[in-house]
Amino acid sequence: MTQTPTAHTPAQGKARAEFTVPAQHPMVTVLGSGDSLLRVIEKAFPAADIHVRGNQISAVGDQKDLALISRVFDEMMLVLRTGQPMTEDAVERSIAMLKASENGTSDGQETPAEVLTQNILSSRGRTIRPKTLNQKRYVDAIDKHTIVFGIGPAGTGKTYLAMAKAVQALQSKQVNRIILTRPAVEAGERLGFLPGTLYEKIDPYLRPLYDALHDMLDPDSIPRLMAAGTIEVAPLAYMRGRSQPIFTNVLTPDGWRPIGDLQVGDLVIGSNGEPTPVLGVYPQGERDIYRVTAQDGSWTLACGEHLWTVRTRDDKRRDKPWRVLETQDMIGNLRAAHARRYELPLLTAPVCFPEREVPMDAYALGLLLGDGCLTGSTTPSFATEDPELAEALEAALPGVVVRHKGGPDYVLNRVKSPGDVVTLENPVTRVLRELDLLRTRSHSKFVPDDYLYNSAEVRLAVLQGLLDSDGGPVTQRDRTCRIQFSTASILLRDDVIALVRSLGGVAYTRRRPAEGREQGTALAAHRYDSHVVDIRLPEGIEPFRLARKRAKYHEAGGGGRPMRFIDSIEPAGREETVCIQVAAEDSLYVTQDYLLTHNTLNDAFIILDEAQNTSPEQMKMFLTRLGFDSKIVITGDVTQVDLPSGTKSGLRQVQDILEGVDDVHFSRLSSQDVVRHKLVGRIVDAYEKYDSQNGTENGTHKGGRTKRK
Repeated sequence: MTQTPTAHTPAQGKARAEFTVPAQHPMVTVLGSGDSLLRVIEKAFPAADIHVRGNQISAVGDQKDLALISRVFDEMMLVLRTGQPMTEDAVERSIAMLKASENGTSDGQETPAEVLTQNILSSRGRTIRPKTLNQKRYVDAIDKHTIVFGIGPAGTGKTYLAMAKAVQALQSKQVNRIILTRPAVEAGERLGFLPGTLYEKIDPYLRPLYDALHDMLDPDSIPRLMAAGTIEVAPLAYMRGRSQPIFTNVLTPDGWRPIGDLQVGDLVIGSNGEPTPVLGVYPQGERDIYRVTAQDGSWTLACGEHLWTVRTRDDKRRDKPWRVLETQDMIGNLRAAHARRYELPLLTAPVCFPEREVPMDAYALGLLLGDGCLTGSTTPSFATEDPELAEALEAALPGVVVRHKGGPDYVLNRVKSPGDVVTLENPVTRVLRELDLLRTRSHSKFVPDDYLYNSAEVRLAVLQGLLDSDGGPVTQRDRTCRIQFSTASILLRDDVIALVRSLGGVAYTRRRPAEGREQGTALAAHRYDSHVVDIRLPEGIEPFRLARKRAKYHEAGGGGRPMRFIDSIEPAGREETVCIQVAAEDSLYVTQDYLLTHNTLNDAFIILDEAQNTSPEQMKMFLTRLGFDSKIVITGDVTQVDLPSGTKSGLRQVQDILEGVDDVHFSRLSSQDVVRHKLVGRIVDAYEKYDSQNGTENGTHKGGRTKRK
């Protein structure tokens, strides 16, 4: 298109310009059906006189108006070249953008053509794109920032554009799931007092989100995506409570603590075995609780919305990433044929407890707990058929000589020096008394806490001593080698299981009743039930030091990969619950029985709609649920708050708190960005004018929703 302005005529105060429309563009695409687009331009520049002849357009008027008219036609041609038609609304918005740039109310960095041709999503024969400059900047901010607030009046496309970006991110595999949520309590109504089922109650609140989804996706695919957890649509109150009972144990560097006792800043253990800080603690009130049990007997309690990282055999075979499911998503779907469906992650490295000083070598303690006599009624002794273990025990106990009595029996004597008092206590006896192990018998032995919650090296040494003395490799045809340990002590059984799990392994236990068992030479061993523990340790963890057992273990190819699957999920009543967020990259933390679980949302595109109706506490809870590789968009209209009197809007407050924070962006839209009926924008402007003139907010005086002028 060309512009040929004539020389300015001072007498008339007018200028003239001519525009040529390229032949490849029919004039109807430029002027509109019935010249509708031309009339929009004429209305915007009433002082200019515009004429059309053939493919020539001429205009006479003020030089400033002619420059803007020329730019309008240039932008229209740029849009038409993309194959996108021009509409009356698009022409109006182009003119508004150009005038704003001319007047200095806009920086003019984006041209109308750039705004109108930015495609976000194409679906079912239609393309979703921004229609105003602020909308384009809002969409660009979603691309550039992790958390974006879209604040503005109804009809500005805040939620719709955010939804389009979410679907785009899902389809391009930038995220694994979409989560859409809104506050469920509006205009003073509470779900509990509304008739119908839960879905019937929440449907009116979530209907706009469903409608937007149906515009952007094949309607037949939506139920399937929701059933798979790829898309979750839920009220905010039902999304927040991914919680556990307050008495549930969580592993910390100092041992187990009830989750209800944790505070922000406390350290818990993550899936890599390293400490990770607690970022948020959110009481959830009473909730329905389920007992989640794995096939190795480990279990913990959690609510129905609690999150679990799991994978199926198909996921593993196809090299797919682990998925995140809620407790309730897995109920009734725990089996694939006869196999357990959902595998749980294990520690990727041994738990890193702080190193503690111990009074006895850890390997020596393991040997004595396995085959030592610790009753205190006689000199400490040790029984083994392997002289190698007796030699190792003597080497690990300074000041002690291990003397062979005969057969498998050895005595641990104190090394005497010239001038020693005869009554000096045996060093082993002294340490056993210090550890509260003196006078323990086969059915009452245990591993002291200073060894259970010590460095990985100390824990492994204790386990090796126990397995070298009272355990061993078990081989079976066509199966990998497993490790087996047996004891008459329930306490020692549980401590061995804890040692194994803390190193990243799994342990199964079964009981062999004493009654009816064939008696051997060691009659005392059959007075109590025997507890057998079958163990699998991760590759790189050496279970044995004894040469013959180590050789047999490795000849059989080692123990294979330890695995843990969900076996059952059963109702367990109602309990007071709490939700925590941790800083670990995968958001996992170690809960009871060394199970890994989490509460935050990774690899997700999360939209919080109608955020003006969140309380400050809800807003903080929602924001701190952000996981890694996730994105949050929060939309709302601060002039349409429906919270009860005296409750501050979380959306209003958060602007004062997070404005200027890195990677958080606030996009503010106005009546000029309303894309509904033109009258909607005028209504918004009228209300804003009324509030500014009368010192009101939402039609009531600021500071009190019940006062009237």
